[in-house]
Amino acid sequence: MILFVNSLTVIDFSYLDLKRGMVGESYIVDTELHGSLDDTAMVFDFAKVKKVIKQAIDQLVDHKLALPALCPALTTTVQAANTLVRYQSQRGVISLASPAEAFALIPSQQINEQSVADYLEQQIKPLLPANVERLKLTLRPEASTGFYYHYSHGLKKHDGNCQRIAHGHRSTIQIYVDGMLSPRLNKLWSERWQDRYLGSAVDRVDSTALQHISSEADDYCFRYQASQGWFELVMPKSHCDIVPCDTTVECLAEYIAGELKGLDQSKTYKVVAYEGVAKGAIAQL
Repeated sequence: MILFVNSLTVIDFSYLDLKRGMVGESYIVDTELHGSLDDTAMVFDFAKVKKVIKQAIDQLVDHKLALPALCPALTTTVQAANTLVRYQSQRGVISLASPAEAFALIPSQQINEQSVADYLEQQIKPLLPANVERLKLTLRPEASTGFYYHYSHGLKKHDGNCQRIAHGHRSTIQIYVDGMLSPRLNKLWSERWQDRYLGSAVDRVDSTALQHISSEADDYCFRYQASQGWFELVMPKSHCDIVPCDTTVECLAEYIAGELKGLDQSKTYKVVAYEGVAKGAIAQL
């Protein structure tokens, strides 16, 4: 017997990739539990599927930076309350210092849907009752016929896991000009923020302010203290876009609308900015 729950949850996270650098991603999770019926004539109670499996996924990967543990380009070091990460991508060196809980160490050379699913299955299967013989997780991006971008960010003011300095999303963008959808502007912004780290100007610091990692001349440096701990990040400038606001989806939608309005005051703009799947913010100017 197979019990299934489609679209159980969405994993919003970032990962390190040799070609793309730091990549923000959103995976929809479909679940199958293979097994025999228990004494309640169920494979597993639907309510428990949502509680046990979703909670485990949230703790293991969601709002974290996934690290390819078997990739030679990756170096990790534990130093007091922080884990230090150095990754040599084709776009340059990416360095971080964060609490260990901000990272997910995936036993693979590359991060993709299958390697993350394999990791989650291995970690979650022991949490399930004996009659569940197999857990199968399918991770998939949202089907989209429009424009979208992959971005990473951190929200230091957030009291939850969004405060982690390197997590991200795969996000649809819809820009309307005088009520008409604008493919040109959607393409422009999706290309501008594709595989970018969106850094708030207030979190950018000089290299001398870093305590745990170092930088090069062509890097941007970020650091902040949040409730979960101390966070530092160094990224190549070409991998970043600095914005004069927080990087919440509300502020990003407002920022895009403001940038467009500044170029042409005669038109009205509506920006529908998503943060991952099926959620986001709308700004109109």
